[in-house]
Amino acid sequence: MKYGNIVHGRFQRRMNRFIAEVEVDGVIEQVHVKNTGRLKELLRMDTEVLLEVSDRPERKTKYSLIAAAKDGAWVNVDSQAPNPVAFEALKAGWIAEIGTVSRAKREVTYGDSRFDLYYEKGEERGFIEVKGVTLQQNGIAMFPDAPTTRGTKHVLELAKAVQEGYTGTVLFVIQMQGCREFTPYRDMDPAFANALEEASRQGVRLLAYESIVTEQEMVLGAGLPVHL
Repeated sequence: MKYGNIVHGRFQRRMNRFIAEVEVDGVIEQVHVKNTGRLKELLRMDTEVLLEVSDRPERKTKYSLIAAAKDGAWVNVDSQAPNPVAFEALKAGWIAEIGTVSRAKREVTYGDSRFDLYYEKGEERGFIEVKGVTLQQNGIAMFPDAPTTRGTKHVLELAKAVQEGYTGTVLFVIQMQGCREFTPYRDMDPAFANALEEASRQGVRLLAYESIVTEQEMVLGAGLPVHL
């Protein structure tokens, strides 16, 4: 997934879930934060960040914050990025555990949920729920960084789909490189961690892939082990 016009800035402070102040060329700008998560380990005073310039003149904010520097690399924080990145990878056959598919579609309703991706491969019919991961501690990628009742609901709905003959996958798109494994952040949301364990027992596949993040794009990288 590619971005358009990108500029550099220095993070100053977060005003609320959606707005932050960033210094751009010596001027303090209010920018849209494309992630409602906490991001406290990334968005710190004077951290270098990447901003995408909006092409919509009617917008209240000129910029959207899409990435932050950490340990000499970029971490993508755009919560809208993992879905198109996963969709591109699915269509291209880059997800090794799935391989080449004959059909792929986004945002497909099943039961009381709408799953991020649907695919067909021979006789196989599968749903994929995509979760973007921006939190890492000591080389371990973790999700969520805030409680997610919606995420828990979708995981359990995937388990129901598996019982009805579909393939169900939770794909954690780690929005950075350099992690060695993924694990659910049980201390943050024990209900989500328990739902993952139950879904795994019922046949839901749990995958984690890192991402290659540059100033202009983010693409799916290598797979990582998942530890529950």
